[in-house]
Amino acid sequence: MNEPALSPRGVAAVFLTFAFAYFFSALLRAVTATLAPVFSSELALSAADLGLLAGAYFLGFSALQLPLGSALDRHGPKRTLLVLLAVAVIGCAAFALAGSLPALAAARVLIGAGVAACLMAPLTAYRRLLSVPAQLRANSWMLMTGSLGMLASTLPVQWLLPALGWRGLFWVLAGLLALAMALIAWVVPRDVRAAAGDAAAPPGSAAAAAGGYRSIVRHPLFVRTAPLGFFVYGGLVAVQSLWAGPWLTRVTGVGAEQAAQGLFAINLAMLFAFMTWGALMPRLVHRGIDAVRLMTWGLPLPLALMFANVALGGDAGAAMWAAWCVACTFVSVSQPAVGAAFPPALAGRALSAFNLVIFSGVFCIQWGIGLAIDALRGFGATEVEAFRLAFAGFGACCVAAYLWFLRGRDAASR
Repeated sequence: MNEPALSPRGVAAVFLTFAFAYFFSALLRAVTATLAPVFSSELALSAADLGLLAGAYFLGFSALQLPLGSALDRHGPKRTLLVLLAVAVIGCAAFALAGSLPALAAARVLIGAGVAACLMAPLTAYRRLLSVPAQLRANSWMLMTGSLGMLASTLPVQWLLPALGWRGLFWVLAGLLALAMALIAWVVPRDVRAAAGDAAAPPGSAAAAAGGYRSIVRHPLFVRTAPLGFFVYGGLVAVQSLWAGPWLTRVTGVGAEQAAQGLFAINLAMLFAFMTWGALMPRLVHRGIDAVRLMTWGLPLPLALMFANVALGGDAGAAMWAAWCVACTFVSVSQPAVGAAFPPALAGRALSAFNLVIFSGVFCIQWGIGLAIDALRGFGATEVEAFRLAFAGFGACCVAAYLWFLRGRDAASR
C-alpha cells in the first residue's frame, strides 16, 4: 500500500514542513565553521580538536543511518523523524550546557543522531509520492533549503553572537527544532507502510533489513558511486561546513568577520546552484541526460578547481572556494539516482545506506584534514604549507574516486 495521495497544495505543504526541519539540520551541521574562532579562543582548541568537534556531529549522524533506513521503511518517515528530532532537541540543550571538549563532542553526537532523518525522511516520502523527475527536483530543492540553513549559519549567526552568545544560540535552536516537530505532527500525513518489497520477511524485520542492505551495497550503481559519495560528496560537506572557514582565516589571513562574509558568499552560491539544479533536472531527464552522464561530464571541473586552490594558496579566497563547491554539486544527483534504482519498499534503506557513505566521508575527511595539518606542522611545515598539503592529499583521493567511477562505466560496457 502506498502513501495517501496528496493534492499539489498538500505536496507543497509537506515539502515546506520537511524543509523547515532540514533548514535547522543544515544550520547545526555548518555552524562550527562560523564558531571555530570562538571555540579556538575560548576553549583553546587545536585544528584536530576543531575537526573532532565538527566531525562528532557526523559520527552520530552516520551511526544512525542503517537503523534509520529500516525504521523509515517499517514505521514511515513521519514517526521516525519525530522521534529523532526529540533527540536533537536534547542534544542542543546539552551543547548549550557543556563546559569541556568531551561534553561538547558528546552533545554534537546527539545532535547529529537527532537530525539524521531530516533529509532521509522527506526523500523516502518523495520516493513514494513523486515521479522520478519530480523526485530529482525535490531533492535539489531540499538541498537548496540546506544551503539556506548553511547560509544562516554564517553572517546571521555572527550577528547574533554578541546578543545571545553561542550557548544562547543553541537554546534558541532547541526551541526551533521543537517547533519543527509540532509542524510535522500537524501537517505531514500519517505514515502508511510501503508496498512489500522483501519476499523473505515482513518489512522492517531483521531478515528483511539484512537482505535489503546486502542487495543495496552489491548493486552496481551503489558500488560505482560509493567512493564519489565518500570523497567528493563527503568532502564537499566537510569543507563547506568546517574547513572553508579556517582556510580563509589561517591561509588567506582574513579576520573572523570577513571569513563569515566569505562563508555567506559560498553558501549563497550553493543555494542558487541547487535552485538551478531543481529547475533543470526534469528537463535533463526528459532529454535522456541521466545522473551518471552528468557526473561523468561534470566532475572533472571540481577536481581541477581543487588543485587550482591548492596552487593559489593564500590567493584562493571565498570566490574560488565557492566555485569549487558549486562545481561539486554535480555529485548531488548520485543520491536520488541510487534511491530511484530500488523499489519503494527499499527506498529508506537505499537512501540511508548511501547517506552513511557520504557522512562517514564527512567525518573522516573533517577529522583527517585536521590531523594532517597538525602532523605536517609537527614536521616543520608552516601553517599555510600544512593546509595546502592536506588539501592536496584530499584532492588526490577525489581523483581516485572519479577514476573508480569511470572504471565502473567501462566494466558495465563489457
